[in-house]
Amino acid sequence: MFPETTPEAPLSGVRMSDDVAAAEAARIIKEAYTPAPETPTAYRDDSPLPTYGDTPPVMQPDRRIVPAWAAGTAVAGIGVGAAFVGIGCGVWLACQGFAAVSLTSVLFVTLPIAAVAGVFTAIGTALRSLKGIHTENHHHYRGPVRQENTTTKTYGLIARTRNEHHG
Repeated sequence: MFPETTPEAPLSGVRMSDDVAAAEAARIIKEAYTPAPETPTAYRDDSPLPTYGDTPPVMQPDRRIVPAWAAGTAVAGIGVGAAFVGIGCGVWLACQGFAAVSLTSVLFVTLPIAAVAGVFTAIGTALRSLKGIHTENHHHYRGPVRQENTTTKTYGLIARTRNEHHG
């Protein structure tokens, strides 16, 4: 390393010359693009095992079983989170729409709806007039009719109600 860039001599306040800076830049670039030395990714020790003493580590098979309730809770959590993201996006879009409300935008939205409602009202009125007028006097109830009048009086500290039937 160059003396100007050692950790003991910080760069603050020290100015490098152009040729020293170029040499340092070339060294850093060369170091960055130099491939790392090959390191083995696996190693097998074929030395004989001791007849007594500590046993070397043995690979243990990994057979984890997730309980059904834990998997269900995870799936439910993901579903609830996704639902709330969708609801939040909908609320955000609605708020963006409310922020941009103007008379023109309200008219463009409501006038077609009012026009469709007017057409349906006209069709309904026309269909009702086509049904014809009832000329006969139609009663729903047959049999004797009794008319009774009931008078209710409530009085007293503890509410007492008295009903009188007149008929």
